[in-house]
Amino acid sequence: MTFPVLHTDRLLLRELTLADTDALFAIHRDTEAMRWFGAEPITEREQAAQLIEMFASWRQSPNPGTRWAIEDRFSGTLLGTAGLFKWNRAWRNCVLGYELGRAYWGQGYMQEALHALLAYGFEVMRLNRIQAEIHPDNLASSRLVGRLGFVLEGRHRQQGYWQGQFHDLDCYSLLAHEWAPQRKSP
Repeated sequence: MTFPVLHTDRLLLRELTLADTDALFAIHRDTEAMRWFGAEPITEREQAAQLIEMFASWRQSPNPGTRWAIEDRFSGTLLGTAGLFKWNRAWRNCVLGYELGRAYWGQGYMQEALHALLAYGFEVMRLNRIQAEIHPDNLASSRLVGRLGFVLEGRHRQQGYWQGQFHDLDCYSLLAHEWAPQRKSP
């Protein structure tokens, strides 16, 4: 199956490759950038290569997913990644996940990237529901999904475990009929 490449005004969303290892390592070893990611920051370059291989394997799994590299179209710089995973085809839903290098925060890159992913999810994958699980203290991410139309459904108590402790996660969702009116805006 051909990897679904997506384009926005400023971004190219493409398949992650081993050539992205160093850039992905720089993002995933940054403790502050990974604070809410749901996994320990990585400490070795080889772990970044393993992440790339894991993201690639999602496309072959029983509950497939796709993780895109978020690349600046003009500089070719890898800014972060985003993906739709745990795709339940029968129920027509999946989970949204993303991370962005700290140097690129606050510039609208992730909103632009996620807008393209949501369009792909609803229009190509024919999803009815996309879910995001966000740490209650991750206010920037909560605001981001809110701007995209997600609705807070509730809190999953101690759903995550990283940094040596359990974490609550707020569950947000966006339904296809909620997406339709806003699909034209970036």
